[in-house]
Amino acid sequence: MQDVIIHEVGPRDGLQIEKTTVPTEQKIAWIESLIRSGVDIVQIGSFVHQQKVPQMADTDALFAYFSRPEHKPSRTRLSGLVLNEKGLDRGFTCGVDYFCMGVSASDTHSRKNTGMSTVDAADRIIAMAKTAREAGATVQVSVQSAFGCGFEGAVPEARVLEIVKRFVDAGLLTISLADTAGHAVPAQVERMFTSVLGLAPGIHCACHLHDTYGFGLANAFAALRTGVTYFESAFAGLGGCPFTAVTGGNICTEDFVHMLQRMDHRPDIRLDVLIELARDAARFFGRDMAGRLWKTGPVPTIERQS
Repeated sequence: MQDVIIHEVGPRDGLQIEKTTVPTEQKIAWIESLIRSGVDIVQIGSFVHQQKVPQMADTDALFAYFSRPEHKPSRTRLSGLVLNEKGLDRGFTCGVDYFCMGVSASDTHSRKNTGMSTVDAADRIIAMAKTAREAGATVQVSVQSAFGCGFEGAVPEARVLEIVKRFVDAGLLTISLADTAGHAVPAQVERMFTSVLGLAPGIHCACHLHDTYGFGLANAFAALRTGVTYFESAFAGLGGCPFTAVTGGNICTEDFVHMLQRMDHRPDIRLDVLIELARDAARFFGRDMAGRLWKTGPVPTIERQS
């Protein structure tokens, strides 16, 4: 677990479903707090149609801001989500060098999310991923609704693995399984990631979990045990896909980091900064957040008696 990478998706997945418009200045302040906390990657937006996802209308402006030398983070990488070729072109124009893109294993979810079938989406995403990689960008591909779908129910594991095999055959080895509907349970998480990691050497697995039904951290622990190294989470437990049947937030970044630190991993991440960020989000939205630590604080450190 010494190689656990935190990919913070709050500014994108966390905000995309919110009804209250978050001003660009507020997003910048939150992203700067995330950078200061020491998380490894921050996904600051998605290049989608602003009428469909209004909260992402300023994605280009955010990347422009953080590409300036005086604002560019020295350590934390910035990622962007793309769904189609137009979004990829916008990302290139903004100087994005870390792209995330995915295919839903649920045909119903795929059509609602992208307007494409799973098969058509896979063809386009693989071609886009190759283009981005040839341009020198880092690319992460994902299978969404990998553990179940709010519209279709159970998703056959063979269907998920078929998409993953297509990624691997294309040389795309950083692969995320996303629990878009929050249906996953720990045994399923272990089984699926074990299968993916066994497909070929050099695969790096990422895990995108939603806590819709309360299994989020249990599933994260199962993924850790299996050898997953990249974890996507959102500060304050914000988030949810606007194109799924029942929406639930992501696993909460500060709660997940607290769990890691209680297991003697990632002590370098500033938990205090993440907790204050969650409290600020609660103040901004005027409601309770899904996480725990913004209310309780971390477990007190007790000096061990020698």
